[in-house]
Amino acid sequence: MSDIAADIPVVDFDPFSDEFLTDPYDYHRRMRDAGPVVHIPKYGILAVARHAEVHGVLNDWQTFISSAGVGLANFRTEKPFRPPSLILEADPPQHTRSRTVLGRILSPRTVQQIRPQFQAVAEALIDRLLEKGTIDGVKELGEAYPLKVFPDAVGLTEDGRENLLAYGDMVFNAFGPRNQLLINAAKRVEPLTDWIMTNCQRQHLRPGGFGDQIYQAVETGELTETEAPMLVRSFLSAGVDTTVNGIGNALWCLANHPDQWDKLHANPALARQAFEESLRFEAAVQTFFRTASRDCELAGVPIRSDTKMLTFLASANRDPRQWQDPDVFDIERRATGHMTFGSGLHGCVGQAVARLEGELILSTLARRVRRIEPLGPPTRRLNNTLRALASLPLKLHAA
Repeated sequence: MSDIAADIPVVDFDPFSDEFLTDPYDYHRRMRDAGPVVHIPKYGILAVARHAEVHGVLNDWQTFISSAGVGLANFRTEKPFRPPSLILEADPPQHTRSRTVLGRILSPRTVQQIRPQFQAVAEALIDRLLEKGTIDGVKELGEAYPLKVFPDAVGLTEDGRENLLAYGDMVFNAFGPRNQLLINAAKRVEPLTDWIMTNCQRQHLRPGGFGDQIYQAVETGELTETEAPMLVRSFLSAGVDTTVNGIGNALWCLANHPDQWDKLHANPALARQAFEESLRFEAAVQTFFRTASRDCELAGVPIRSDTKMLTFLASANRDPRQWQDPDVFDIERRATGHMTFGSGLHGCVGQAVARLEGELILSTLARRVRRIEPLGPPTRRLNNTLRALASLPLKLHAA
């Protein structure tokens, strides 16, 4: 590990401990107050928790690279546990090739084309849940909706889709240390590996779906035969779990801020804005790593080549230097500039689809539900990277 300058403020806690992951916000504040760049000695890494520095690191891909891994492991010095992602763990020119194909498949035009199907599924699902009245907001809504609409769009088989949840949980745990969370997640996913790899192959994907369109890029020479299944794998790992948590966290926010729910119920057109504010307030993706490619400086702090940099996206989202009253959940706020989807060259390529899913669920709920009543505390699902709920007991009162 590179040596770290002695005068960088030290924060002596473990950002991957159960205590931190359960309630990170006071830790975030302490890091922001300590300085623009802080040292976490437990892992020999540097971290940024203020909005300006998080934005700065994510937007300087030449200095703070992704190809050495976006987790704690440094691919320059250790072997990755699986072949690196061609989109998440790559820099130009590889990243540019992959991103061009995925960007075309997930374009705004595509989002407009899939909107009617996604809308119909949202309406049918919420009608069904209103008949029940009492629901688990995570299992029956946050998980059920993305597990239906996104794999449909990719062209996946109906069988075994629940495997995507365990797979996503493992992938995002793997960006942290080899702690108990990762060990448990890896055990759960081991029997599912064949299903994942099989469903990345073209013959198992519906013609015309997002997955098949990746293989069409092989025919045009934009991708190779070996790259195509790896990019389909990126859909399977990153396309579901993050949206599941985004919707689950939004439901939690709105159920616990009834004044904000009343605003949304009165004006369902606020749905997109409400989803953005919930992404800012309870970021589904909390952290990502970068690696310094050379000796450099950030905010006047010297950083040695090969130093791992942990960016606290969720902390940037509540930085009072960037936001007024950042700990207040306000759906009329313009949350533009939040870091939950990342920023710059590596900003989430599927964010338009995730935003569509969040908007349609919240606008449909707003039209059909008068009140969302919490029925007891939620259960949290700890993950080294994600802010996730395992269950959220709710009662839906029909409009």
